[in-house]
Amino acid sequence: MKTLVLANQKGGVGKSAVAVQFAYYLADILKKRVLVIDFDHQRNTTKALRLGGLATVTATTSSHLLTTQTRAAIIDDASFVVVPGDPELLKMEKRAAEHNNFANHLYGFLQEIAARFDVCIIDTNPNPDIRQLASLVCADFVLSPIQLNQEAIDGIGDLLNHENIGIRKIQAAINKKLVLLGILPNIVEPTPFQRENMAQLAGVFAKLLIPLGPGFAAIKKTTAIPEAQATGAPIWKIGKSSAREAWAAIRPVFGKIATQMGVE
Repeated sequence: MKTLVLANQKGGVGKSAVAVQFAYYLADILKKRVLVIDFDHQRNTTKALRLGGLATVTATTSSHLLTTQTRAAIIDDASFVVVPGDPELLKMEKRAAEHNNFANHLYGFLQEIAARFDVCIIDTNPNPDIRQLASLVCADFVLSPIQLNQEAIDGIGDLLNHENIGIRKIQAAINKKLVLLGILPNIVEPTPFQRENMAQLAGVFAKLLIPLGPGFAAIKKTTAIPEAQATGAPIWKIGKSSAREAWAAIRPVFGKIATQMGVE
């Protein structure tokens, strides 16, 4: 099982939409066995996948994966499964004395369930806390959706070098197998301002972007994605021309990410 964490230290970047639609891509298009864990207390990933009805939502919530030695046997026997978020996630950071146990519990659970799934996607909260740290400690890959604004670009340094959950620190000291797939510009608009920011991002952080065709992978702003999330549907099943156009642009991006993960 390959484990992918979606992480960003800023909210509102469309991270949950990427998590949901990529999970659908893996399960429906690539026919992979997919486990989704929602560690974001806002539970947008949970809501969309539950609403869509294509995945089995477990009775066990994600906070239990951190706080207890959860056995894989309690997870439903299905090929597309969601471990939903819950309000208890907000309390995790305050339980500092238990943080090492949280990471160990999650690691043990993922190891035990690995034979049942091809891919595990973990959606994390935007706060740099134990939920992100535990996820990154256990993961094989991390993907960071961002928006093309100056605040997000400036925040890339924290993503890489934060004193607690910086990817480089985790790679060096705790999880040497962790691979940063890249930064994924999301909700990209065809404006001079956004083009300038994309050029700046490519000029400074080209090695962190995902190569695709003659340029870099990005997801354009479209009404089709929020429509898909609102109904919990895979974007390619909406049936509108805007959705078909959006999917034609997004599919190569997801294909590239799957290839980088070795699950194409």
